[in-house]
Amino acid sequence: MPSQDWSSDKVKEVWQTACAQLELELSHGVYNTWILPNPLTQISSSGKKAIATIISPTGFHSTNLKNKLGVHLKKVLEGVIDKSVEIHYQVGDPSLRQKKKRSQAEAASSNLAPALKNNFSHSKNSPQSPRVEDLFSEASVESGKRNQAQVRARNIGLRHDYIFETFAVSSSNEMAHAAATAVSQNPGEAYNPLFLYGGVGVGKTHLMHAIGLNILLNQPAAKIVYSTGEEFTNQIINAIQTKKTINFKNRYRTADVLLLDDVQFIAGKNSVQEEFFHTFNALTKNRKQIVLTSDRPPHEILLLENRLRSRLEAGLMIDIQQPSFELRTAILLIKAKSSNIPISIEMAKMIAARVDSARKIGGILNSIKSAIELKGKELAPELIEQILITEADQKRPKLNAKIQDVIKTVSDHYRLKQQAVKGQSRKKKIALARHVAMYICKEDLREPYAEIGHWFSNRDHSTVLHAYHKIQEMVLNDDSVQQEVSAIRMSLSGMR
Repeated sequence: MPSQDWSSDKVKEVWQTACAQLELELSHGVYNTWILPNPLTQISSSGKKAIATIISPTGFHSTNLKNKLGVHLKKVLEGVIDKSVEIHYQVGDPSLRQKKKRSQAEAASSNLAPALKNNFSHSKNSPQSPRVEDLFSEASVESGKRNQAQVRARNIGLRHDYIFETFAVSSSNEMAHAAATAVSQNPGEAYNPLFLYGGVGVGKTHLMHAIGLNILLNQPAAKIVYSTGEEFTNQIINAIQTKKTINFKNRYRTADVLLLDDVQFIAGKNSVQEEFFHTFNALTKNRKQIVLTSDRPPHEILLLENRLRSRLEAGLMIDIQQPSFELRTAILLIKAKSSNIPISIEMAKMIAARVDSARKIGGILNSIKSAIELKGKELAPELIEQILITEADQKRPKLNAKIQDVIKTVSDHYRLKQQAVKGQSRKKKIALARHVAMYICKEDLREPYAEIGHWFSNRDHSTVLHAYHKIQEMVLNDDSVQQEVSAIRMSLSGMR
């Protein structure tokens, strides 16, 4: 069956649809750098197959688009035109190519060889044609490396804005920053495993992502696997259920770099710890880098197997402290700059004095940006004060307690044995105490549902979720329950 060229209007319609989807799936920088300058100019089809021609301004654009985004682009185009697509990549200016094609046709019909020769000469000497010095300039190569790293980082699950350049350093985190930088420059050799621990919002995840992004810049082919402890657990469970454990093992044990966030989540889960133990051994044996984060050091992670604890403690462990006032101010100014919020240093100090973590700083800045852009408010100390008061009313600080503290305090309050609260009894008083304990563990300790369920006779997350919503409603509508929960919170807040 002979191939048939699509009309220019139809090609334009297909490309606009594809671009709309690509703009949603790619970062702003990648889309503007690698999609917009490389338009779809022609489609010819035969049966269920189509050939799409994409023209790039330079060979550098064409090569990188094909190698780094070719599979993604092919998939999008096939979805739009509902045919198997083969992409042809060409270099040159689309308008000049059309002129050249017309000139060639005219020359062939009138046998005007000199005209054809002049046309080729014009195209060759056109300032639109790619030049070698442009294709491989240092700036172009570096830009290409960064965009390539960003695309891979997105696929891995790393945040492109969590880089070393945007990480504010002070005495509370300078050792962690130095170790992370060293690991990113020499993975598998410097500090393996690297174990970063500390409270919420101290920058553990930021440093972990920065390590991954820096490795991608220096070693584009490196196989990096990023996961949270909860995702790692869920993937193992799914692999066992679907009888695909071999796929799971191949993914993790063949990694060049393993980044595992919130490793404390795997504690108490025997099959998960068993798999992680063997994964850990396989990676370290082959000198592959492991980076772990946790909210506490290994010796304080309850129900963590001794053999795992000893391996985690064998590497470099670094405690990242809560940021000081000066560091919080610096973090705020860095984040404000990246968000294009023209905040003064006095305003930054005003916020830093009332907010104790980098994560909360991000939330405050989002509220400020929303008030300015969506509500038309003026950036002023009065606006910041209003937002700080609102945030304080909406967000209760996390209690400095553990799940076992909650169980003990709730049991004492209701004059029950801890074993009864954790057990299976459905007596009204015991069930209420159990639900209150679950509610406080989630609301005030921010513990995962599955982790809470483990402490209450291995109940599943849906049971804990039901208890949470039940007490949440009772606190709003039942004064006695509200008073009991407040009294328990007061007791827990006095713990150190």
